[in-house]
Amino acid sequence: MDSENKLLGWREWVLFPELGLPRIKAKVDTGARTSCLHAFEVKKFRHNDADWVRFKVHPYQKNDEEVITCEAPVHDVRVVIDSGVHAEDRFVIKSRIEIGSWTDDIEITLTARDSMKFRVLLGRTAMQQGNFLVNPSLSYLQGKKKKAHR
Repeated sequence: MDSENKLLGWREWVLFPELGLPRIKAKVDTGARTSCLHAFEVKKFRHNDADWVRFKVHPYQKNDEEVITCEAPVHDVRVVIDSGVHAEDRFVIKSRIEIGSWTDDIEITLTARDSMKFRVLLGRTAMQQGNFLVNPSLSYLQGKKKKAHR
C-alpha cells in the first residue's frame, strides 16, 4: 500500500462543518460516484443573485426527532440513478468534509434517505480525492465519533 493512501472501513464518521451538522455515520459506498446526504424539504431560493438550497437533515440514525436546517449554494442539478434503477433530479452542493485528519471540498447530492440506515453515503469521487483505500471488513478506521468544531 502506498504510504500516501489512507484506509477507510465500510462505515466512518464524517463531519460537514460548513453545514453546521454534528458528526454523522457514513456508509462508504464504492458503487456510488457522488456522495449523498439525507435531506428533506429541499427548497431552492435566490441569495445574492445565485441559486441556493435550504434543506432539513435528520443527522442521527433511527432518530427523526432531531432536525437541523442547512443552506448552501447550488453547484449543479443532476439526474441520479439509484441502486433500484430509479432516476431522480437532485441538487448538488459543494461542502467541506472532514474524515479523520483529511479535509476537502466535495460534491454532495441531496435526497430523502429516511428509509435508509445511513444518513450519508461517501461516494468514490470523494474517496479518490482523499486517496483512500477501503477495507470492507473493518469500521471506523479514521476514528471514533468526535465532537464537532463550532
